[in-house]
Amino acid sequence: MSETAPITEPILAQARAALSEAPTEAGARPAAVDAELERALEGLFRLGANRRFNLRQTLSVGAPVTRAGYAALRSLNDHGTLSIRRLADACAMDAATASRQLMQLVDEGLVERRSADGDARQAEVSLTPRGREVYKRIVAYRLDQLTSVLDAWPEADRATLTDLVTRLARDLARLPRVARANPSSHRPAQSIGPD
Repeated sequence: MSETAPITEPILAQARAALSEAPTEAGARPAAVDAELERALEGLFRLGANRRFNLRQTLSVGAPVTRAGYAALRSLNDHGTLSIRRLADACAMDAATASRQLMQLVDEGLVERRSADGDARQAEVSLTPRGREVYKRIVAYRLDQLTSVLDAWPEADRATLTDLVTRLARDLARLPRVARANPSSHRPAQSIGPD
């Protein structure tokens, strides 16, 4: 039993009890394994938000880039120049959050912002050469961290994990986004790619 088990087990028991009493949309009750999966994913996400990890990454790559900033860099690397709206959609962010992330990336010299087709009201963004290099260093750093853990795993387990996480991310991305303050502003998630 791990050191966290005495803390985790009562919490899991509470989650199981709450879930057993709460019907889902279709009237079915979620399995206890779903509550355990949600808790495991939350722990994984918490690791990704760990300040020490972020500090080590910053020191390694030479620039402070948040998780949301990394999502923006990845989208710009994958898709090239984008409007702020298209970048927000690609990162599953609202436009205000994307704009805040972009300000930090522009200040770090990682992203260039300019008016689109001479229209000052419309902005588009792209990676700078430094942004492309920092993005590559972040990918290398993260892959090094990941492979240092997964090297001991059998290749079949790694492939299964990849398939399942990819499927989970795809299926979660299909859930409708809920507007924060104004329900009438709800619009479905958009994909980036050929129309």
